[in-house]
Amino acid sequence: MPKINGNEIRPGNVLEHDGHLWSAVKVEHVKPGKGGAFAQVELRNLRNGSKLNERFRSADKVERVRLEQKDQQFLYESDGKLVFMDTETYEQVELDAEILGERRPFLQDGMMVQIEYYEDEALNATLPQKVTCKVVETEPVVKGQTAANSFKPALLDNGVRITVPPFVGQDEDVVVNTETMEYSERA
Repeated sequence: MPKINGNEIRPGNVLEHDGHLWSAVKVEHVKPGKGGAFAQVELRNLRNGSKLNERFRSADKVERVRLEQKDQQFLYESDGKLVFMDTETYEQVELDAEILGERRPFLQDGMMVQIEYYEDEALNATLPQKVTCKVVETEPVVKGQTAANSFKPALLDNGVRITVPPFVGQDEDVVVNTETMEYSERA
């Protein structure tokens, strides 16, 4: 595995530190008035989700880990586990439902999801950036109210509440950004 200097750590990097795999969540470069500069890094453990704040000086060497990414199909949820299938080998893998956090409602049957592997261990799942959902409840469309900078609340078919532009009506399909959990466009 390649070693990188402490000042080369970027958000999203996966590092091996103290015998565990960590994902860099936030990186802040600090240059105090006295002493050498360092990177203040917030790390999240990929296996158990715990967090750790660590300082890395530029002279510190850290192992950078490359994860293998595979697109896999979501099959079903059972006992708090999400089951995904490799569409080429038909092998199935289980991940905790908590791994998706607040984005869990956007996971749909048959959806292709990117699973990240370290050796043969599945560690993380990433949803597609945009997902189509149906608006099941919102205020009626008001004629003449167009591209004003106002939004109205809406309830989606997966139970998530978002805000939509005034021209979007009930039973319409909308595209939602799963990273920001906001309305993106009409479907």
